[in-house]
Amino acid sequence: MSHGKQFTLFTTSGGAPNGWKVAIVLEELGLVYEPIYLDFYKAEQKGPEHTKYNPNGRIPTLIDHANNDFVVWESNAIISYLIDKYDTEHKISVTKFEEKITQLQWLFFQASGQGPYFGQLGFFLFHTQEKLPSVIERYKNEIIRVFGVLDSVLSKQKWLVGGKCTVADLVFVTYNEAALFMGKSIEYDFDLENNFPAVHKWHTAILSRPAVKNVLAVRDSFATAAN
Repeated sequence: MSHGKQFTLFTTSGGAPNGWKVAIVLEELGLVYEPIYLDFYKAEQKGPEHTKYNPNGRIPTLIDHANNDFVVWESNAIISYLIDKYDTEHKISVTKFEEKITQLQWLFFQASGQGPYFGQLGFFLFHTQEKLPSVIERYKNEIIRVFGVLDSVLSKQKWLVGGKCTVADLVFVTYNEAALFMGKSIEYDFDLENNFPAVHKWHTAILSRPAVKNVLAVRDSFATAAN
């Protein structure tokens, strides 16, 4: 493997949100990385060239060549590593102990509350031949519930912690995008801007950040090339 750049990021060129949210944090911090795009249709994420680093066989996986080729997997663990080690100016992280715990709380909520429900809806919508209305309804309702949780907080404050955009906010954006995309295939029974106005304003503000724009443009270029 070439070590021409500080980091190697195993990810995918598809729409899977977890790899892109790590790329956003790397971009926000100005860290130089080489992406290796694994082909899910060929199950490359399960192949030995990847599982020798990540036994779980999922993306993303990060190798830090400047730190003795230290390997981290699980997207929010990677993000925690990046801010703890490299966000010395706290551009997208907080400093106070209590705020760090709140930041961690939102990372856990995203990983356990948003990611699985949003991801499962995508699986049952696009990757199964049999459509199961009760399953789709369950995950659709969970998406609505998660947006409701976020809106209840963001209606009182602009950002989730520390009065500024941090990783606590950034980790949600790619899954929010996925939810809005899936909304074109099913009826959500809500409109984000009208039903969750605080979430809509927050999401729009995150999308306006240059690092987010850059990463999502790369993501979208793969989708365009595939069509």
